[in-house]
Amino acid sequence: MNSQRTDSKRSKSRHHQLNSEQLTELGQQLRVDSVRVADAAGSGHPTSSMSAADLMAALLANHLHYDFDRPDDPGNDRLIFSKGHASPLLYSMYLAAGAVDEKEFLTYRTLGSRLEGHPTPRLPWVDVATGSLGQGLPVGVGMALAGQRLSHTPYHVWVLSGDSEMAEGSVWEAIEEAGDQHLDSLTLVIDVNRLGQRGPTRHQRDLDAYGRRLRAFDWHTIEIDGHDLDAVDAAFTEARSTFRKPTAIIAGTRKGRGVASVEDREGMHGKPLPDAESAIEELGGRRSIRVSVAKPTEPETHARAAGRRATIKLPRYDLGDSVATRDAYGRALAALGTAREDVVVLDGEVSDSTRSEFFAKEHPERFFECYIAEQQMIAAAVGMQALGHVPYASTFAAFLTRAFDFLRMAAVSRASINVVGSHAGVSIGQDGPSQMGLEDLAMFRSIHGSTVLHPCDANQTARLVAAMHELPGVCYLRTLRGATPVIYGPGERFPIGGSKVLRRSDADRVTLIGIGVTVHECLKAADLLAGEGFPVRVVDLYSVKPVDEHTLQAAADETGCLVTVEDHHPEGGIGDAVAEVFSDGRPAPKRLVRLAVGNMPGSATPAEQLRAAGIDADSIAAGLRLLGEQTLR
Repeated sequence: MNSQRTDSKRSKSRHHQLNSEQLTELGQQLRVDSVRVADAAGSGHPTSSMSAADLMAALLANHLHYDFDRPDDPGNDRLIFSKGHASPLLYSMYLAAGAVDEKEFLTYRTLGSRLEGHPTPRLPWVDVATGSLGQGLPVGVGMALAGQRLSHTPYHVWVLSGDSEMAEGSVWEAIEEAGDQHLDSLTLVIDVNRLGQRGPTRHQRDLDAYGRRLRAFDWHTIEIDGHDLDAVDAAFTEARSTFRKPTAIIAGTRKGRGVASVEDREGMHGKPLPDAESAIEELGGRRSIRVSVAKPTEPETHARAAGRRATIKLPRYDLGDSVATRDAYGRALAALGTAREDVVVLDGEVSDSTRSEFFAKEHPERFFECYIAEQQMIAAAVGMQALGHVPYASTFAAFLTRAFDFLRMAAVSRASINVVGSHAGVSIGQDGPSQMGLEDLAMFRSIHGSTVLHPCDANQTARLVAAMHELPGVCYLRTLRGATPVIYGPGERFPIGGSKVLRRSDADRVTLIGIGVTVHECLKAADLLAGEGFPVRVVDLYSVKPVDEHTLQAAADETGCLVTVEDHHPEGGIGDAVAEVFSDGRPAPKRLVRLAVGNMPGSATPAEQLRAAGIDADSIAAGLRLLGEQTLR
């Protein structure tokens, strides 16, 4: 028997509910408006909107608790259209609720409109961008986790999903996490309309096929006819009252419902209806129902996560110490968590390696173990930041490639999340190439509005971890497995977009530019060459994006030759970042040389790996000698 609860606080707010006949009319209105807005735009997905119209009519009128005048109210329910292509339906709901007017409604998909083809947070009622299928539920899990474990706020998270996206692995990462965490504030509504983009879905309209799988992950399931408004209304009531289990409403529907020429027919996905005028007439014509959406009734005492802002007492390391930057990250994170209560930490079951375990031990209530589910980890971070938390998500740099789609969508969502990749580069040693992050800098540099940082010592790492707390957008910090010498004092500052010139003279004729472990190799190489009478400038380019254009331009002007050295593939790393500085026509260096990991590594010691890649001190020095005495003097 399924345990249920009575949410008396919420049930009081359900005044002026619509009966099934009124809901039927509202559902038809949402269909009509979906048809006409896609017709006006000349593009869109009206048939996918029409299948879910009855479901969303019942939710909007009778079960959603949301104050459209106060979208930042922490008590608001959260509604995520994971099937973001059904945006005509979402915007029709906003029209019915009075959040948008007819004039704005008809700007759908036009230049400058807030009503984009797939929803984004340009609209204040949209928490996260959707449209890349399989992401809405994982983000919803993050929101439900935040409500139940962090703010203890009784909002409900509703996620509308298409049946096609139920094939995505990220969905099942989310389903397992939600079941394991007993997220009873989460309801997944699956619009099982049988048809995907090119034809039938895997399970077509077999509702129990979905139900069996969901129940195996400890979900409560409700299988209904998605066009039976009494059943739909009852399902939402049951979902909100279910205790210690997330709920899936598995609704059998028909794509293009209500218009015979398109209903349940292949080949109509993503197209306006051929004859919108006759379709609207077939649906009973335009309506002008306005819905008074229930607001959160009890004044919320839980503010959006702001938290205490005490002085951050970062760990301090002495010059000459040998400390792994991953260790410095973990200890700085724990210190940051003490000073900032809005910090939350997520990890992909490698916290003993990333060192986020230091935070977990000091702040267990704000630590989230995501296991080996990197997509869910990033999605949960996106969901949590939408509610005011500041997430730090960490795993091995190599494994973040699995979550790239979630990272790029985080940027579309205007999300501010901090991501940390440890065990980067060949310098991890014997574990071999499957564990080496050699593409991560390129990946994160390509994300719109991102910040990319790679510290080389412990004090620098601690400072940058603290700085990330205030940065907007997707911020990435790369850390190292092995210990490196502490070369900066604890009072040193590291502005975002800056760099550090570690060796400099007026006689320099070449500049070595390193990051992370290669900074130390560059310093050793510079010392070797100095003993041979070749002065070399050394720059620590810890801020990979934004890059320090001023220092690089000065180095190009004064030394004439720039050599980048990185423990990363040559494509997309600091070699490209430096080259791009001079791509706008400004005076370029006479020579730009890139030293990077061009080989396919195997298993070897860290020193052997650096040597094999040609990025250790001896190889760097040998490479500079090959440039010739004319270049260096």
